[in-house]
Amino acid sequence: MDHVIAIAFAVFIWWFSTGAILYLLRMPSETYGLSVVTASAVAFLGLVGLWVTSDDTTAASAFCGFTCALAVWAWHEISFLTGYVTGVRVTRYVPGDDELPRFIQATQALIYHELAILVTAAAIVWLTWGQPNQVGTATFIILWLARLSAKLNIYLGVPNLTEEFLPPRMSYLKSYFRSRSMNLLFPISVSIATIVTWLCIDAARDPNASAFQVAGHSLLGTLMFLVVIEHWFLVLPLPVAALWNWQSNAESSATLQSSSDQPLAATMPSNDQLQMLARRTYH
Repeated sequence: MDHVIAIAFAVFIWWFSTGAILYLLRMPSETYGLSVVTASAVAFLGLVGLWVTSDDTTAASAFCGFTCALAVWAWHEISFLTGYVTGVRVTRYVPGDDELPRFIQATQALIYHELAILVTAAAIVWLTWGQPNQVGTATFIILWLARLSAKLNIYLGVPNLTEEFLPPRMSYLKSYFRSRSMNLLFPISVSIATIVTWLCIDAARDPNASAFQVAGHSLLGTLMFLVVIEHWFLVLPLPVAALWNWQSNAESSATLQSSSDQPLAATMPSNDQLQMLARRTYH
């Protein structure tokens, strides 16, 4: 039962947090500043939570560390996709004959984002150094390496580039993507992630494992399994965005509600418009 609870929790929080971020990105760009400020406050609380629970080895502390690491990671996703923490280059790729200039330009487009993740990872390691609860630290590092692997695979070329998840202000990043049926890094990425997934699952099933170890390894194993799934999404013809249709439907409902709140007169054509329509119809 402990395994089931941890697996269900990890899947739900991954699915819900991703949908929440996508919902914020679909809001008007004027709201991005507030989203980043709110995410910053939540990330700070996440860092505090990682520090406070780092010396606790209960099952609850494993769940707390996992959740706090996701909260910190969400700040990086939101600050990057809203365009606040990206890189020194915010323009499209300038095509050339050599691969090195393309790689340099792509790195310049992401460098601040990558450095911010590196600094955060170092801070989390420092806050939890030498403590028995490393679930949050492992969670953040898994998310970091998984996202880095996904970025490299998209850069090298995959069939599904997940372009639909980029907001308009970040559309220049699409010029650094490459559409290919496969690249040499992909099977290596999936193989390593699959092996780590199995190791976590095997550790969670150890009959001598404590409740903390069962919860921690189950959460990390589920996260690694989701990493494997996300990588396969890059090459399989699947409607990935359909997983988060709920946030699109919520946005559509809000738009419809906003329209329905307008006075009827505001939606009716004016006399001038009616006359113009009549001229077009009969002449």
